[in-house]
Amino acid sequence: MELDETDRAILRILQEDARTPFSEVARRIDMSSATVHDRVGRMEEAGVIQGYHAEVDPKAVGYGVSAFVGLRVEQGREEDALERLRDIEGVSEIHLTTGEWDVILRVVAADTDSLRDLMFERIAEMDGFSRSQTMIILGTDFEADGPPI
Repeated sequence: MELDETDRAILRILQEDARTPFSEVARRIDMSSATVHDRVGRMEEAGVIQGYHAEVDPKAVGYGVSAFVGLRVEQGREEDALERLRDIEGVSEIHLTTGEWDVILRVVAADTDSLRDLMFERIAEMDGFSRSQTMIILGTDFEADGPPI
């Protein structure tokens, strides 16, 4: 789907706050609500807009520690390993990468003891991984709401 400047304006507004009513989006870009509704529907159908979600603070729901985990996957075990990682509570992101690590996870845990258990009892014991490195996140300076539009 080719996006024009109006589509991009709509996307910027929705990235800022996905709960912005179409009537407000329409007012801000000087367009009818029906047209905004149609454009958003087309962008959803084309996969440009992939969904809407509530952003939850991990600390507010009991996860005080976040970390990145680099994993080296044994050759030929990738799909099996990834499938098992998806089922582990505390794994919030799984990224396939190039470079030193085949997979980078973002994990959350209640505290460092829980993180240790997650790493040693759940992840390190799984077949298919030959090496790992855990990097505790001390803070996040910037996190974009999506790609620049």
